[in-house]
Formats: sequence, C-alpha cells, structure tokens
Amino acid sequence: MATFLSKLGRFAFRRRRFVALIWVALLAVAGVGAATSASPAADSFSVPGTEAQRAFDLLDQRFPGGNADGATARVVFRAPQGETMKDPANKAAVERTVRALTSGSGQVDRVADPYAAKTLSKDARTAYAQVTYKVTGFELTDASKDALKDAAKDARKDGLTVEVGGNALQAIPETGSTEVIGIAVSAVVLVLTFGALIAAGLPLLTALIGVGIGVSTITALSSALDLSSTTSTLAMMIGLAVGIDYALFIVSRYRAELTEGREREEAAGRAVGTAGSAVVFAGMTVVIALVGLMVVNIPMLTKMGLAAAGTVVIAVLIALTLIPALLGFAGKRVLPRKARATKGADGQSADGKGATSAAGRPNMGTRWARFVLRRPVTVLLAVVLGLGAAAIPAASLELGLPDDGAQPTHTTQRKAYDLLSDGFGPGVNGPLMLVVDARDAHQGQSAKSAAAQVAKKVDALEDVAVLTPPTFNKAGDTATLTVVPKSKPSSAATEDLVHDIRSTTAGIATDTGARTLVTGTTAMNVDVSQKLNDALVPYLALVVGLAFLLLMVVFRSVLVPLKAALGFLLSVVAALGAVVAVFQWGWLADLFGVEQTGPIMSMMPIFMVGVVFGLAMDYEVFLVTRMREAFVHGERPGEAVVTGFRHGARVVTAAAVIMISVFAGFIGSSDSMIKMIGFGLAVAVFFDAFLVRMALVPAVLALLGRAAWWLPRWLQRILPQVDVEGEGLRDEPTGTQDASTSRTPARV
Repeated sequence: MATFLSKLGRFAFRRRRFVALIWVALLAVAGVGAATSASPAADSFSVPGTEAQRAFDLLDQRFPGGNADGATARVVFRAPQGETMKDPANKAAVERTVRALTSGSGQVDRVADPYAAKTLSKDARTAYAQVTYKVTGFELTDASKDALKDAAKDARKDGLTVEVGGNALQAIPETGSTEVIGIAVSAVVLVLTFGALIAAGLPLLTALIGVGIGVSTITALSSALDLSSTTSTLAMMIGLAVGIDYALFIVSRYRAELTEGREREEAAGRAVGTAGSAVVFAGMTVVIALVGLMVVNIPMLTKMGLAAAGTVVIAVLIALTLIPALLGFAGKRVLPRKARATKGADGQSADGKGATSAAGRPNMGTRWARFVLRRPVTVLLAVVLGLGAAAIPAASLELGLPDDGAQPTHTTQRKAYDLLSDGFGPGVNGPLMLVVDARDAHQGQSAKSAAAQVAKKVDALEDVAVLTPPTFNKAGDTATLTVVPKSKPSSAATEDLVHDIRSTTAGIATDTGARTLVTGTTAMNVDVSQKLNDALVPYLALVVGLAFLLLMVVFRSVLVPLKAALGFLLSVVAALGAVVAVFQWGWLADLFGVEQTGPIMSMMPIFMVGVVFGLAMDYEVFLVTRMREAFVHGERPGEAVVTGFRHGARVVTAAAVIMISVFAGFIGSSDSMIKMIGFGLAVAVFFDAFLVRMALVPAVLALLGRAAWWLPRWLQRILPQVDVEGEGLRDEPTGTQDASTSRTPARV
C-alpha cells in the first residue's frame, strides 16, 4: 500500500495544477447542485418493525385522509389574571383565531375549536386549539408557518397570552457563533504547531473544501433522498474534524521528510506513502463505524451515518491527492523561516521544532514517553481510576427523545408546553393513541365491544389521567382512543404506562382476536429507545469486530488492537458519564447553556459508540503506526514507543485540540440534540486522545514489551501484507541522503 500511495503522492505533486483543478471543479459542481436543488420533500421519521410505526401504517389504511403522521400545532390561549376563557371577549378572540387558522393555509386539514372539543382547563383560564395539517412538518411551506404565527399574533392583540407548540414550527437548528470560534481555535493551534502560516493554512483550506463538497452534495440530494438538516450538520461536524486531522498528519510527515534532506517530490511521496497509509486505515475505521449504523434499521440514523461516511471518504481522498498538490505549490514555505535557512540540517522532527531544543533537551513528547516508561503501572492505574470515576454517572443513564419540554425557555414551543402543563397536567403534551383492530376478531366480537373492553382495562391503570371515547372508521372495524397520561412525555412513568397498556391489551387480543396497538409521538419515542438499546450490543460487536480485524492487518498484532478497543470502551463510557452529569443531573448546566435537564437522547449511546470509535482510531493508528515503524526497523520496544511519541505526540495533541474545538463549537446550537452530540463528542475525544492514547497506550505497551507485537504464525500467513510502515519505500533512492543512512535506527 505504501508504494502505491507514494506513487499517488508523487503524481499529485507533479500534476498539481491538474489535481487542484479537479477538486475546484468538484466543489463548483456540488455548489451549483446545492443552489439549484429543491427543498427536502419531507423528513419522515419512520421506524420499521416497531408497534408505533405499524399503528401509523394501519391508521393510513383504515382512516384514509386522516393524516396520522401529519404536522400538528397546538395554539394555547391563556386568559389574563381575573378572567377566564369563557368570558365573551376572550371567547370571541379564540373563535376569530380558529377561523383564521382554518382559512390561513391550504395545507391545514382541520382545526379543533377549544369550546367544541372541550379543551378548557378546570379553572377555565387555559384553552388550546389543535391544528392538524395534511403534510409533515418539513413539508409545510413558509406561508403556512407564517399564517400560524400571524394568527397567534393577532390573538395577542386582544390581551390573551398565546403560544404555539407542536412540530409545525420545527426549524433548522442554529449553531451560533461558537462554531466559528471552533474553527478559529483550530487555526491558532495549527499556527502554533507548524510555526508557518502556509503549513497552518493548508489543513484548514482542504478541510473546508472537503466539507463544502460533502455538505453541498448532501444538500443537492436532500430532496431525492429525503435528508434532514441534521444530516448535513453531522456531516459538517465530522468532516471538519477529520479533514483537518488527516491533512495535519500528511503535512507534518512531509515537513519531517524535508528536514531529513529529501527533495520535495520525494518528500511528498514518502509522506503520502507512510502517513497516508495511516490516514487510509483511520478513515476506514471511521467509515465502518458510521456505515454500521445501518444495523439499527432506523432510516434517519442510516442516512446520517452514510452521509457522514461519504464526507469522511472525501476527506481521505483530499488528504491523499490535494494535499501533496498544494504542497507542490507551497514549496519549502511549509517550514518555518529558521528551518528553511538551515535546510533541516539540525535534525528537526515532524513538528518543525526539532527532536531536541536549542539546548539539546528532548522535546515534550520524548520526555512524556520516557516518564510513562519509567512508571507504567502508576500511569495505568491513574488513567483507569480517573476514567472509571468519570463513568460513574453513566450508571444512572435514562434514555428518551427530546420534546418541546427540552426547547429553550424563550421559544414559543417551550412556553406552550409549560402553559399546557400548568393548565391540564404534563401528560397532555404527550397523549397516547390506541388503535383497536377488530377486522380479524373472533365471531361475535366487534370493534365496539373490543374497544369497550380496552377502554375499561386501560382506564383502570394508575397513570391514566384522561381516556377519550372510541372513534370508529367508516367500515366499523377499527377504533381509536386517546389516553392522556398523568406524567410528562419524557418521564419513566409514561414509558411504564406504554408497556402496561401493551401487556394489558395483549390479554384482550387473546380473548377477542382484536389486537390493540399503542402509537403517538410518545409511544414512538419509547419504541425508538428500545430499538436502539436492543441494537447496541450487535452494533458494538460488528463495528469493534471489523475494526479489530483491520487493526490486526495494520499493526500485525493481536494485543495492540485489543488494547485499542478496550481503551475506547473506557473513554466512551466515561464520556457518557459526563453527558449524564451535565444534561441529566444538571452539573454545570448554565455553563453549557442547558436550559432543561432530562433523559439523554436515546440514540446518544449508539451514536457515540459509532462516531467516537472511528475518531479514536485516528490517533491510535497515527501514533502506534509510527511506533510499529520504528520497531520493524530495528528499535527495541521501549525505544519504539519513545520514537513514536517524539515524532507524533505534538501532532496528535494538536489534532485532538482541533477536533475538540470543532465539536465544542456545536455546543452553542439551539437544537438540544446537536448541543448534546457536540458536547459528548468533544468530551469523548478529550478522554480518548489525552488519557487513553497519550497515557494508557504507552503504559500498556511498556508493560507488554515485545509481546505487544506478537502475532500467531497462522495469522501471519492469513492476514494480507499492506506495508503501512513504508518498508518498501526504504529501498528507494533518496534525494540528498544515502539510503543506508536512512535505514539506521535512531537510538534513545
């Protein structure tokens, strides 16, 4: 592989104008496609195989035109102090609003008048009108949303407090200025790492090109493939992080080759052949983790994973082709002025600062590696105990999906949620729908009798606040009932109620042959959480198993990949603990802008496992391949660890800080899901890069010694030889340096 990639790097270096033109053309084509594409047709959140989804599908068949999955809005009215919604003036204002809502848009299916539907609170101070649309929330036009807002605004002029809840006003999440701050921090870190503006600018430029192509392509295909705005946000988040890191690895190795006296084209070829091999395998682990999300069988999650994986592939291709092309334009200006003046004759390392300082002292990476080698047991215990302590809150993990109660307190959705909770109880924000299917009922059983039995049993359950009478379809073989829980939608009590209803109605189905399905947004959230929990172990086995095989090929070892996987599990559980502490317990909630604590997003564990595993392997591959390279070329195990840190510690540290800053930039998002993902990934990368890869890895390798690189002979014969260490490149003639000199191992 190293030989092929070296030739690719040399080709890109020589034909730099042609390569650069191709990438610019791809960016232009993707940009034009994004600018001319239609808006997404919908953002349907279907979850095949769940009871809630089967109920939605059944409703579409038995209640045609009912728009079971159509967008909804609840316009909540609150009378001033001392008045009620029954007062003539207030009632007239509500009726005007209902008429305005009905005629305001052709997408409106029906509007339930609060007085006809009896949706008034006991004290009559609060009422709400239910608006049902013919289309999903993402299919609503701006005109429909404006009509909804205008109707509420007109009602406020009559002295009423009016807020709008529901999914009709869902919008693209805003990330805020912190995303730009994250990129700015990345730029500063790159300048400090390289000491040269040209070298610092290349990773940023190429990462932005890669993200531009990836996100523009997602936007262009969003209508055809039904991709949501969250999909492009995730792709941007991961694309920026890996794009900067992969470019950083190759530019760093190029500078190291220059300082060893090689000609520029040869240096570019060797950089792509060695560091590029690490980039390929690191990218493959990220792609495996993201594509593996398909096993969960949630279409939205699958699309997010595939889109982000595509962006990672673009980042890898750019690192292997566009980076060497731009290095050809930059020349030796990628080195600091002092290094250019001395032509690298002073033995500088990959960071351009030298393996030793001006006073002859080893660099920080070398000193840290030697410290760990002297005290491996102490370092190992400190890391394990520290991450173990951080993981303790994960034992209290509660999963759910965000509702309007998780919205920022200043939004109209959150205000409507609070008004409904005060007036009707928290359960009214997440009603359950029961669908009684009596088409295949036993003889003598009808939908009416079956629905009556269901109503009697369900009404006796403890957490049921309100149960509406059944509504039948035209054929009379299907009925729907609405259940309002006493507890809020995201609570454990409501989840228990869903399970209680299902277990209770299962007995009725056995007796009558009429099955009952529980659906609604709250039930769908419960089913999604359960589906994600059930898929976590198979997904973990698939991703870790495939990556383990991949790392065995890279490192020609059994214990090194095993150590990498176990270290990842430790860091990801610790990161989940931090997420629970902030978003569920409320620790430092004000600092991170968390306005409402509650259950952790149900897809967070499996999402963090996928994304963090792939990203964590970036550092593992880049750092340990340099150690493996030194070991293969004759150094003792301890010396190889020090060599790996001398050349790679500064770069890995910079890459981790950049990735953390990029992810942390999304903590400022207005969307609670994006905020939680940004925080979780930033913390996970911090734990994995600085505690696991920079401390636990050298400690374990020091304790294992030569056993770390052991591989059974039968596996040696089976596994393919990929030459990640660039052994095949060592026999190639060098530019200004004898090949025998380059093969002499560095002694520490």
